[in-house]
Amino acid sequence: MATREEVIEALKGLEEPTLKQPLAQLGLLRDIVVRDAGISLTAVLHPDSIDGASRLESEIATALSALHAGKPHVRIRPMTEHEQSEAQSRRTGGQAQAAAPTGVKKESAPVKGHSAGLEQNPLLRPDSEVVSIAIASGKGGVGKSTVTVNLAVALARRGKRVGLIDGDIYGFSVPDMMGIEERPEQVGDKIKPIERFGVKVISMGFFVEDNSPIVWRGPMLGKMLRNFFAEIDWGELDYLLLDLPPGTGDIALDVHQMLPKSKEIIVTTPHATAAFVAARAGAMAIKTEHEIIGVVENMAWYEKNGERDYVFGRGGGGMLADTLHTSLLAQFPLGAPDNHPSEPDYSPSVYKADNPTGREYLALADEVIARCGK
Repeated sequence: MATREEVIEALKGLEEPTLKQPLAQLGLLRDIVVRDAGISLTAVLHPDSIDGASRLESEIATALSALHAGKPHVRIRPMTEHEQSEAQSRRTGGQAQAAAPTGVKKESAPVKGHSAGLEQNPLLRPDSEVVSIAIASGKGGVGKSTVTVNLAVALARRGKRVGLIDGDIYGFSVPDMMGIEERPEQVGDKIKPIERFGVKVISMGFFVEDNSPIVWRGPMLGKMLRNFFAEIDWGELDYLLLDLPPGTGDIALDVHQMLPKSKEIIVTTPHATAAFVAARAGAMAIKTEHEIIGVVENMAWYEKNGERDYVFGRGGGGMLADTLHTSLLAQFPLGAPDNHPSEPDYSPSVYKADNPTGREYLALADEVIARCGK
């Protein structure tokens, strides 16, 4: 099977027609997915180039024919104004500081006055009516982000106004999981979050290029997280979900300090070791006097032909809930949505409302709403 890098290499000679530079060099090849069934990607074009989209699609298919026999699925869309500015900066050799929120430069302090007045942010005030829920886990690989995005979408399907912060700044994944292709734009002195499936989303993934690694130290991560509150125009919200990094590091501690009223959901698999490690994240919530709503057990079983195979064992979620003196809210099977890239609302990780797992997420949302009283 071809790799993402091989796809980019095969397309490196294709130019953006208006900007006259390679699409790959300008960072305009997005959402590259390679599967046995074929290759899919998004090409972002200057608005003046859209009329030639069919010709570019044909060129992409020709360039990728050596990697896969099937015709690739190519989505083509015009740049936003923000992306035009960013591409022009790359074209002229500038390093796109424009990719960061206004006033947020790499390795720099937040906007002057925002940190000092952070407690004045409506989301962070002690009397805020927004329900903040941090989604945590003891270790990576348990599907915490999958639970977060699907719970956020399920709450929105229940008519709630929902915001989602991808707080896993080193391992951001929410934009890709939700099928988000566009970037936020600045309106006045604020950044408008991207809305997808009725959820307002902000992520570090919007402000880096080419899936680049984040090499900041702990204090810089905290500053970036604070900017997600200070510089984002969230509007009216009922719920704000935060997808935390796994473990009990700096970001988790910052969230506990910034959101003293935040509630928490702990995600684990049924495996005893995963549950044991997740107990540390729960202990941190207890120590900082945050309410644990409950535990979600992900990858609880694998179902085939009506038979369940408990590939990661059984009982970890219940054991963790007992340890933390809370409830086991839900158990989700090991699997992935059967979504197709040709669908207009395609996303790799969001279950449809009528899917059996999607209905289970709606049940989880109902339980969260009942427990939060909003």
